[in-house]
Amino acid sequence: MTSVTGLHHVTAIAADPRENLEFYTGVLGLRMVKRSVNQDAPDTYHLFYADGEGRPGTDITFFPWPRMSSGRPGVGLAMEVGFSVAPGSLDWWAERLAASGIEIAPPEERFREPALAFRDPHGLGLSVIETSDPLDTAPWRHSTVPERHQIAGFHVVRLWERDLALTADFLTEGLGFEAAGTDDGWHRYEVAGGGASRRIEVREMPEAPRGAWGTGAVHHVAFRAPDDDAQAEIRQRVIGAGGSPTDFIDRFWFRSIYFKEPGGVLFEVATDGPGFTVDEDAETLGEELILPPWLEPRREAIEAELPPIGEAVTAG
Repeated sequence: MTSVTGLHHVTAIAADPRENLEFYTGVLGLRMVKRSVNQDAPDTYHLFYADGEGRPGTDITFFPWPRMSSGRPGVGLAMEVGFSVAPGSLDWWAERLAASGIEIAPPEERFREPALAFRDPHGLGLSVIETSDPLDTAPWRHSTVPERHQIAGFHVVRLWERDLALTADFLTEGLGFEAAGTDDGWHRYEVAGGGASRRIEVREMPEAPRGAWGTGAVHHVAFRAPDDDAQAEIRQRVIGAGGSPTDFIDRFWFRSIYFKEPGGVLFEVATDGPGFTVDEDAETLGEELILPPWLEPRREAIEAELPPIGEAVTAG
């Protein structure tokens, strides 16, 4: 039975787009790989940050809505996005984040891996986690972070849920995850043999209030399907597990279906291709505002609505 093959991307809600750009390229050293707009609300940006090539499994994206209120933590949301870094990197990251004015939590060990948790300038929960997992990512040669310490894509996404069993059954039956242990109240699930970018961790919080979208909150979590045929098979699997996925939606750089898992987290299954170089040269990804073909006739009006955000921060 066809399963998802890991995390594809995570999309969150930001406030000021310039602050978002400066933090993710300047402080975290990620590459801006696509500068576009929310296809369902093109009066706001959709900003994509990833590794040096924009590979699936490395891509955190943002809808900047500066006038939106802050998100409310609670069940039914992804509460933290964890990034993979190489062994021996945590001290370097602690110093860098502190020097950038970012408050960090004390280092901890999670599933026998050193981790450092913090929040971005708009409140999104993040972490960097040292791992010896094989990492299928491409360094960014213009990153502000030395290659040996660069973020190498996702490590894990953490969810809060009111009822663990409902979400666990959906992860296993609908998407093909398998239970992979517990640690300090967190339940780990892995897909495709496990490893970086192939994990979800769930904490059962039966008394917690329901979370709400807003700035600093994750909007949705996307999983990988190798191609259209695999995505169609996964869609049927999701239906069999009780989900109600959308029809296939063409996002131009990938094709998507969306659905909520039983606890309320919005999930997406996205194809690996065609990828971000379908409409930009690999050397100049993210430098210009790119619109999908169906929005191109509206470019002048769209650009008039968008605030200037400047250029990504690079090391030259």
